Amino acid sequence: MARAQANGLEFEYDTFGDPANPALVMVMGLGAQMITWEDGFCELLAGRGFFVVRYDNRDVGLSSWLDHLPAPDLAAIAGGDLTTAPYRLSDMADDAVGLFDALGIGRAHVVGASMGGMIVQQLAIDHPDRLLSLTSIMSTTGDPAVGRAEPWALALLSRPPANTREQAIADSVEGYRRLGSPGYPDDEAFLLAKAALHYDRARHPVGTLRHAAAVVASGDRTAGLRSVRLPALVVHGDADPLIDVSGGKATAEAIPDAELVVIPGMGHNLPRAVWPELADAISRVTARSK
Repeated sequence: MARAQANGLEFEYDTFGDPANPALVMVMGLGAQMITWEDGFCELLAGRGFFVVRYDNRDVGLSSWLDHLPAPDLAAIAGGDLTTAPYRLSDMADDAVGLFDALGIGRAHVVGASMGGMIVQQLAIDHPDRLLSLTSIMSTTGDPAVGRAEPWALALLSRPPANTREQAIADSVEGYRRLGSPGYPDDEAFLLAKAALHYDRARHPVGTLRHAAAVVASGDRTAGLRSVRLPALVVHGDADPLIDVSGGKATAEAIPDAELVVIPGMGHNLPRAVWPELADAISRVTARSK
């Protein structure tokens, strides 16, 4: 893996495939490290003829942590007082453009999951000249009327951080299991290994809190999405308890000529069984770019 300077911060990234191929930049979600884009999925996309780049967002993984910033007050931010919001999704979109510049990428296809979907939506609004296409997976527009979480799913994410490695891994496994795909259940040993890998690589709960503040403070993108004139794909599972499928449908409705793919039995994860379908859909939307 490597590091790049961008937007005044350092970003950990790695790549798959031939740099001569069109760039496909992968943006992960709230508190999620870049390795949540599993190697096998990145290799599958590289095999489709892309130069795949994945990176840790600010405040997560091995990228810069912004611990000099105050802890956000989520309740106040939700009520409209944004004074404690440390940054916005637009800043995280600017991070991606800074990474493009650092890697010599003029224009890229972008794929974002969950909060990463929100970031690539903001990229399309703020920097359309740097994109070839966008894919938004299990995400939403920022309109509070759509994409609502089940109360239990929100409560699951709102638990206080565990004090021990053992408890943190157990909490992660429970989260993976309950938020994941009922149509494609994961093996318990796989979930345990995944949780341990992520914990040992980098654990930064306050960064996740600042990510949440950025989402809440950034508001509704619907009007901006209506101005997007890029090939767009929206993917959502019909069993997502964290961001209801209505969020994906609203995203596809807002972006002119967007393709919507709803995957039965998929929750808030990317099960390996759906990787070929996802890769096919991403190949379709990228083929529409000029």
